[in-house]
Amino acid sequence: MKALDPNPVAASFRDAVRREISDERLSITIVGILASDDPASATYADYTRAGCEDVGIRFDLRKTGPESVRSMLEEANSDPAIHGIFVYYPIWGDSRDAELRNLISPHKDVEGLCPYWIAKLYANERFDDEAQKFKAILPCTPLAIIKLLEETDAYIPYGLPFGGQQITIFNRSEVVGKPLAYMLSNDGARVYSFDIDGGFVVDVNGPGHEQMPVSREEALRQSDIVITGVPSRQFDKIRAEELKPGAVCLNFSSIQNFEPEAKEAAALYIPRVGPMTVAMCMRNALQLYRNYHDEA
Repeated sequence: MKALDPNPVAASFRDAVRREISDERLSITIVGILASDDPASATYADYTRAGCEDVGIRFDLRKTGPESVRSMLEEANSDPAIHGIFVYYPIWGDSRDAELRNLISPHKDVEGLCPYWIAKLYANERFDDEAQKFKAILPCTPLAIIKLLEETDAYIPYGLPFGGQQITIFNRSEVVGKPLAYMLSNDGARVYSFDIDGGFVVDVNGPGHEQMPVSREEALRQSDIVITGVPSRQFDKIRAEELKPGAVCLNFSSIQNFEPEAKEAAALYIPRVGPMTVAMCMRNALQLYRNYHDEA
């Protein structure tokens, strides 16, 4: 099995961010808001702290309870000394989490998941100003996945980055799977998007963007790239015989979604994206600072 370790790729992006911050003596502060006892959230907060310290960003972790998280977020939004905000989910594990995400100022949204940035993504608006000086902020994990794929020979290096590629994604969450599908489609791919209710084609040039149901068998048989992020042991893992010969496979779930034989059959297997997600958060933090907070 040929595997791609995300750590060296992530390190190269962190190095670039570190050099810019150091060379220009930038002072960037990010606040992380942790309002639950979820162990995965605490781990992500630790990763964020380590990533910030590595590149020279000040990280301030603030712990609170669910009843106080909104006021803490509003305080961070209004504080000019804070340049970026993380909120660690789940807090309630229901629609209130999405409502809270919607309150984060776009100018401080390091993860790129507030409605302002998601609307730009779905409209394929790549800048936030008419002069096209300020690049739009993209969601960290989908961006991490794309950057890892670009490190492989899985995309065509002319025209649109993924022009001509067919890609299956097993995850249609508002946080990763759906934004990723649109980003890849915006870059020229034909995307098959799956969730528990089945699959359909995502086509940014088609009416309504989401059209034509597609079966798992048909999608996998045609796909040059297969991306999975299903956090359930009940998921019917991808089998070797389902894959197109030469397919690149990427798993971003904490649970492995590929059978061992499928990993062996893949032309390249990417087992995780966590380090790259943190690197993209650091990259977004620097971009936000340059766009909206750097008065030099």
